[in-house]
Amino acid sequence: MSVTGEHGRKPRADVLRNRAALLEAAQRHFLRDGVGASLEAVAKDAGVGPGTLYRHFPNREALLAAVLQTRSKELVARQADIAQLGDASEMLRQWLRAMEEYFSAFSGLPQPLMAAAREQEPGNPLTLPCEDLVATTEGYLRAAQRAGRARSSVKGYDLFLAVISVAWIKSTGAGDEKAIDRLRALLESGYREQDNER
Repeated sequence: MSVTGEHGRKPRADVLRNRAALLEAAQRHFLRDGVGASLEAVAKDAGVGPGTLYRHFPNREALLAAVLQTRSKELVARQADIAQLGDASEMLRQWLRAMEEYFSAFSGLPQPLMAAAREQEPGNPLTLPCEDLVATTEGYLRAAQRAGRARSSVKGYDLFLAVISVAWIKSTGAGDEKAIDRLRALLESGYREQDNER
């Protein structure tokens, strides 16, 4: 995402510096305290006032979307690795794990993402990232369906919701790693075409 000032001019250096400082501070606070972290504390940590924070990011969703954008490079790198696999079923499985890790980046992250995906509000900055993830999931799913490795009744949105649910359970600490592994196995058995299982 590019940043431009009024009339398409390049923003001043201090504006860019403040934005970068806010994103770094927000990521630290989200990692430590979850997505409900104090925005005033984020602004203070970045060395700016709350007004500066809200000029850059009018609400929590806008700040969270911008932080997630900075972390999306990891997801893109995972896609490059997945593309080398060649097996549609394994590609889908690896993509779902990559999404789960992405959704687990910050405590509490699944809730605002589920809300954005459900409401599909054009003004919600988290809606577009969710739509992109659903579309990517749909692409992997269709390839697996064409290969006879996934049920034709399953939709990309179904898998998006299932994976974000697993991430939510992880974020609450409701299940240990063995329980999470069982949930992943249940998810996989739910979308796989049973007649073609190995």
